[in-house]
Amino acid sequence: MRQEIQLDFRARPSALAFMARAVRPSPGLKRGVPAIAARWRHRVDAAELKRFHDLSGLPEGDALPLLYPHTIGFPLHMAILTQPAFPVPIWRILQVRNRIVQHAPLARDAALDIHVKVDGHRILEKGAEFDLHTTVGDGGTTAWESVNTFYMRGRFGAPTAGAAAPEAPKVSPGETASWRMPAGGGWHYGGLSGDFNPLHWWSRYARKHGFDQAFFHPQRVLGQCLARLPQPDGLPLRLDAWIKGPVFYGAPVAMKSEAGPDGTRFALHVNEDERPAIVGHLRLADGRIFS
Repeated sequence: MRQEIQLDFRARPSALAFMARAVRPSPGLKRGVPAIAARWRHRVDAAELKRFHDLSGLPEGDALPLLYPHTIGFPLHMAILTQPAFPVPIWRILQVRNRIVQHAPLARDAALDIHVKVDGHRILEKGAEFDLHTTVGDGGTTAWESVNTFYMRGRFGAPTAGAAAPEAPKVSPGETASWRMPAGGGWHYGGLSGDFNPLHWWSRYARKHGFDQAFFHPQRVLGQCLARLPQPDGLPLRLDAWIKGPVFYGAPVAMKSEAGPDGTRFALHVNEDERPAIVGHLRLADGRIFS
């Protein structure tokens, strides 16, 4: 029988607990992936929301921005990924794709019912992917949801049939916004997301793992991009994002964007690298897009 684990939190999950559990041995994929779920009811705090806006670069509005639930619900992702029954160690996985949909507006003072669950996995030729599905509501109706996909490199057996990852869209050269990324803030953003991975705030640690320096949380990079793009008028609003490389603190970046009848595609390049670090597609969504 497939193992089922339910994690219920009355307060923000503890980052110290994540860090302590992250060093434990993992059971491995041969035993399968247990049905782990976590939930937490979070009351939006005005000071915390202001800190989110300051760090993400997103402007304030009448409702919560698209990326706020993505950030504030991430501690539940950390709780699941560091749960002792999760089959692979968190320090060996990377966040590679996000699919986010805003179905209805969420008030800036809402009490958010946040639920996250393991929503499947697949074996690839050179690794494995794991999906975490998040729903956020205020009063019983799902107003926001996402699927975050995490990847671990390795050999885990025969690939799952039909498991090819969706490819990032190609962005033709178009209108380009250029700016220099903020110089820091990784530790403070970790306080919002629960992700205190040293890669995001300690350059010496990042260099030991092959990176030039510490780099941004992906959610924060997406905020910097969305703040410079035209926003579709209406709901549901959908964002698909592919995380392809690090975006370093203080680095010069250039964003190519291409608007069309199916929304806006964009690609962020760091230090004039021809390969994008982030690729996204922002558009209005129709129909049922989550199974």
